[in-house]
Amino acid sequence: MTTLTKRNRRVEAPAESRSDTEPNEVRRDPDDEEEDTDSKSLRLTLMEEVLLLGIKDKEGYTSFWNDSISSGLRGCMLVELTLRGRIHLEPQSTRRRKLLDRRVLVKSSAPTGDVLLDEVLKLMKEMEPADNVANWIELLTGETWNPLKMHLQIRNVRERLAKNLVEKGVLSTEKQNFLLFDMTTHPVTDGSEKTRLVERLQESLLERWTNDSRRMNHRTLALIILAHASDVLENALLSLPDERYDNASTRSRSLLDADPDTESAKVTTMAEEMIWAVLAAFNKS
Repeated sequence: MTTLTKRNRRVEAPAESRSDTEPNEVRRDPDDEEEDTDSKSLRLTLMEEVLLLGIKDKEGYTSFWNDSISSGLRGCMLVELTLRGRIHLEPQSTRRRKLLDRRVLVKSSAPTGDVLLDEVLKLMKEMEPADNVANWIELLTGETWNPLKMHLQIRNVRERLAKNLVEKGVLSTEKQNFLLFDMTTHPVTDGSEKTRLVERLQESLLERWTNDSRRMNHRTLALIILAHASDVLENALLSLPDERYDNASTRSRSLLDADPDTESAKVTTMAEEMIWAVLAAFNKS
């Protein structure tokens, strides 16, 4: 599991729903609700936002040392499908079970319009018996020793997401030579989209911070947790002055250190349950 690093003073850091709302749901700021869709201008998915945070602007690729982003992107898929009303955790029984003891169930198999999400949804619909969040992340990443389940791996995710961002005008495509091999890279061309994404994360941990995660916008809560799981959250905070950086890091840490099972017991929506279940899965790994 990744952790936010504490930077030294003056030292430059390395670059690198349930759709029906129940009556007792915690009231959210109206300004948050209008952000309850994907990125306002281009409608980026959570997977695309996390990848964009991880990509180096000029070089056009993620850090070679980041071994967390692959599984992090699979976690994004589960949350995104839940936010779109396609999957959910099985309901609690009389004897309350932990998040990772509950299976992921398909609520609707209607196409999402996103090829990657539809591919995952198809696999989940065909899976018998259904599995839990932690196992699904491992299966989609290909981290299984069971040869009968290798077909559940979603391949070339970063490249496919990068192509989506190229089509949306956020990234470009180039070829770079690395002595022994050529590699396709995707430098950032529309810096405003990444800037908007970084500012949204920073504001959620500073000006718009709330000590109650239930009052946070679902997508923003998910993005903080998934960016951390993918080891790219630090990238969104590096541009902050020292004092604001410390505040944002402390607040994000208080959120990430929360017990997922305890937090999920307070929520009223399927989306929030899935977000905490994904955090529980990464805490376990």
